[in-house]
Amino acid sequence: MNAPSRARTVLVTGSAKRLGREIALALAKAGWQVAVHYRESAADASKTVADCAALAGGTVQFDAFQADLAEESAARDLLPRVVARFGAVDAVVNNASLFEHDTAASFSYQALAAHLAANTGAPVLLAQALHGHLVQRGAQGVVVNMLDQKLWNQNPDFFSYTLSKAALEAANTMLAQALAPQLRVVGVAPGLTITSHLMPQARFEALHKLAPLGRSSLPANIAAAVQFALDNDAITGTTLLVDGGQHLMKFDRDFSMM
Repeated sequence: MNAPSRARTVLVTGSAKRLGREIALALAKAGWQVAVHYRESAADASKTVADCAALAGGTVQFDAFQADLAEESAARDLLPRVVARFGAVDAVVNNASLFEHDTAASFSYQALAAHLAANTGAPVLLAQALHGHLVQRGAQGVVVNMLDQKLWNQNPDFFSYTLSKAALEAANTMLAQALAPQLRVVGVAPGLTITSHLMPQARFEALHKLAPLGRSSLPANIAAAVQFALDNDAITGTTLLVDGGQHLMKFDRDFSMM
């Protein structure tokens, strides 16, 4: 691809900490201007902004944006706010996600609705908004939706979360069809990448090795896949599974339940 005449701008949702932060830092290092979205972690978002700026050496700009993406009005308002700050937006990485445990036995409309709003509705609205912005500019751009290897290796844990991510994976195809040629839509599906309060470090390290390649994905692997999806303008309507091959193995439970 030809080098862009200006710094490109990407909105990364849920990028104050954890995997979203790693994606934001990698893109800042690659020369992107990054809009760091957060819901509640204002201090972490400020640190991510500062660390992005340090990596970029002052050549591009960064800022933080608060929004509860489970609220439709907030989701619709986010991209115009980023456009107003940076002048133009070229890409969105839909990384923010609700991940709460339920099962088929404990399933409720309320649990499903909460996961669908945050994990499916908000990414679709942000793709819609970016497409409209690109049409106005006569430009092309890309949305990357963060998915989960779990969709190709299903188990019954986190029932509503999994349904919401399955819906987002289906939306990948439909959005890629509906919003071309202005917008490409690509999924990235990590395996077990970062531990959480649900899993002790020693257990995480053991489970991380349960993959055909001897380890699952590292944060750097996921960030590199996102950057590849953003830069390769021949990819749309598909998903990159970046999991060390974990989707090829059968797990009867979610990692956090094993």
